[in-house]
Amino acid sequence: MRAARGDLPRSRRAARAQGASPSRDSPAHGRAEAILERIRDIPPGHVQAYSDIDPHAPRLVGRILATTHEDVPWHRVVHADGSIPKGQRQRELLLREGVPMRGERVDIDRARA
Repeated sequence: MRAARGDLPRSRRAARAQGASPSRDSPAHGRAEAILERIRDIPPGHVQAYSDIDPHAPRLVGRILATTHEDVPWHRVVHADGSIPKGQRQRELLLREGVPMRGERVDIDRARA
């Protein structure tokens, strides 16, 4: 049986509420590091979809990108349909790298790493 929210120690409740990252020796930390490594491996001029990085948990990829403080090429991660989730700033970074576009979207077939 799961403990009720009120049963968690205050410090753990606070950490969860603030979206704290998992401890370095937890399995979740290992998964996050694997995701970040896949993102680091995307070469300039190419992109990958969230679902390319982790087919079982594309939303986790987004969460890790949103909460990491590491320097990763976040702008090279787009939606599977080529739409750009972070708007004009991301689009400008992709264009600067020569990522092929089709209208307002990345030409995912040509740009996928």
